[in-house]
Amino acid sequence: MASVVPVKDKKLLEVKLGELPSWILMRDFSPSGIFGAFQRGYYRYYNKYINVKKGSISGITMVLACYVLFSYSFSYKHLKTPAGRSWAISEGNSQEGVV
Repeated sequence: MASVVPVKDKKLLEVKLGELPSWILMRDFSPSGIFGAFQRGYYRYYNKYINVKKGSISGITMVLACYVLFSYSFSYKHLKTPAGRSWAISEGNSQEGVV
């Protein structure tokens, strides 16, 4: 049975797998469209977790957790190598002849 709602007006979770390519092509990828999408996402998050009558620390905790994971992913390559490894290799090469 065909849906009554046009594909363009559906939310991502309501789109069938066969309709996904046409749904993606109907999105607005201009700078103003991308900015509008980020703005809608921000307002949705703000109104759901921050701007509530009976709130908790969960909204700010999620932002902090995302920041920590994002920062760790950028510094992973630097953190993966041991700090003194280059020094130990050069130190070992210079003392080969020492008894």
